[in-house]
Amino acid sequence: MSRPPRGAATRRTTVVQATAIAQPPEPDGQQPVTPHLFRPDAARPVRVKRQSLLAQHRVVPHRHDWAQLAFSTTGVLRLTADSGTFIVPPSRALWIPPGVEHAITVVEDAALVTLYLHQPGQRCGPDVPPEDEPAWRQCRVLEVSDLLRALVLAMDARPDPGHAPAPVQADPAREALLSALVCDELRRARPVRLGIALPQDKRLRQLCQAVIAAPARHATLAGWAGQAGASERTLARLFRDELGTSFGQWRQQVLLAQALAMATQGRPMALIAADLGYASASAFTAMVRRTVGQPPSRFFGRGLTDAALTAGG
Repeated sequence: MSRPPRGAATRRTTVVQATAIAQPPEPDGQQPVTPHLFRPDAARPVRVKRQSLLAQHRVVPHRHDWAQLAFSTTGVLRLTADSGTFIVPPSRALWIPPGVEHAITVVEDAALVTLYLHQPGQRCGPDVPPEDEPAWRQCRVLEVSDLLRALVLAMDARPDPGHAPAPVQADPAREALLSALVCDELRRARPVRLGIALPQDKRLRQLCQAVIAAPARHATLAGWAGQAGASERTLARLFRDELGTSFGQWRQQVLLAQALAMATQGRPMALIAADLGYASASAFTAMVRRTVGQPPSRFFGRGLTDAALTAGG
């Protein structure tokens, strides 16, 4: 049976049997705005789009023929693909391969920067060798270096005119240099274990979405089983079969993602730990070290303010 994280606060919860877990209402979704005006091609293989989005704004599931890198200069995003969901603060970016359906929910008012990359001849990745492509054929969270951020913000983000022939607005030589440097910096970007895997089984997926919405509600699978209409043994088997992990290990990824979003808002580590059900900041720090092999001050990166660091990070 899965155990709560060491140091986690004990909670008394009244268990109510139900056939389904109540889900928070999803905000009305919208289609992505004018992606065709930023379509990359052989002449302009890397394009940049910028937009400001308010909290709770939701872009409905969609896909592109090109690869995409999404990050925010301010605010926090949640991107969901079929295989998982990803929390994306300013210090991280999400790589989305071509053809992968994904949806976007704005957790906190965000300035979204989207990088579109041309992928010719069924290739995948930022101009990587064929042997390196498998890692780029799945969604992955990457660190955003200061150089990558500066390069992307320096690129021309004006859309193509909505009529043909479309004059090239950017300085072609400068854009080619910036594009090459962007791809080089992407190849060097360190992947970060921040994805939260999602199952295909509808019953388990519904439970997982409820945990993501309120991870501190129950610390054990037994607590969630009482509201999922399934036994703890059945749910544990589904976690193993569908996700190849235990509930406790999967929930730790959820806690890390939630903590990262809170740290981006400048919340002290002690408050983050308490909100996530831990008795102390040191207990939460120990969980982070066990899970990712790094202290919060390094793993969360720019997400932590000086106040948060001095409060136990």
